[in-house]
Amino acid sequence: MQLIEFLAPHFAFVSNPTAWIALLTLVVLEIVLGIDNLIFISILTNKLPQAQRARARRLGISAALVMRLILLATISIIVQLTTPVFTAFEHGFSWRDLILIAGGLFLVWKATKEIHHTVDPQDHQDTMVGTLQMSLAGAIFQILLLDLVFSIDSIITAVGMTDEIAIMYIAVIVAVSVMMLAATPLANFIARNPSIVMLALGFLLMIGMTLIADGMGYHVPKGYIYAAMGFSALVEGLNMLARNRKKQRTDGGH
Repeated sequence: MQLIEFLAPHFAFVSNPTAWIALLTLVVLEIVLGIDNLIFISILTNKLPQAQRARARRLGISAALVMRLILLATISIIVQLTTPVFTAFEHGFSWRDLILIAGGLFLVWKATKEIHHTVDPQDHQDTMVGTLQMSLAGAIFQILLLDLVFSIDSIITAVGMTDEIAIMYIAVIVAVSVMMLAATPLANFIARNPSIVMLALGFLLMIGMTLIADGMGYHVPKGYIYAAMGFSALVEGLNMLARNRKKQRTDGGH
């Protein structure tokens, strides 16, 4: 009974239609923002041995969910991260800005490294021999590292949309659950289509540069980024369709 009395104020929004609209909007926003993270997870875990890939995705996304819930519990601290701590180049840098810049640099470095490995696979095979034992732990660590950057940004965005902490928790749980369901199909699709790998790495480069620009005070609307990603994916989808049609005609000719 005491538990119900404690939780009741946090779920008072269930009778408010406006709160339900905010919940739906926030869930969609969290899922869309999670696309960046999902692409990174797919590319990263596909570098692991086949037997470890699904486990790495489950562990990485589960740990990311726990970390996001912990961050929500410290939301009063997260909000203060937007307060400038020093000024340089006529821009007041906050801890959020520094985290976005660091995350963007990491993403650019990682995407560039993966592009090099994709272009020169022999070099990648040579370096993998000595790092195979650390690959699973390293993959999970990198998933958490990048998710920390996206989590802080998405939580600050969520605060601007609603004051209900319960709505934020529900939105995060639903969004991460969708990531968990979509991770393996997306990773398998990328693994089956090598040309998609380069396109996805290009997305990660673009996202990394966007994070750096945002941290430097130059905000790029997310709509432009996802529109560019959608257009590129559409073009690549047409290329894949054309290649499949050509292959069918060639096979049919024989």
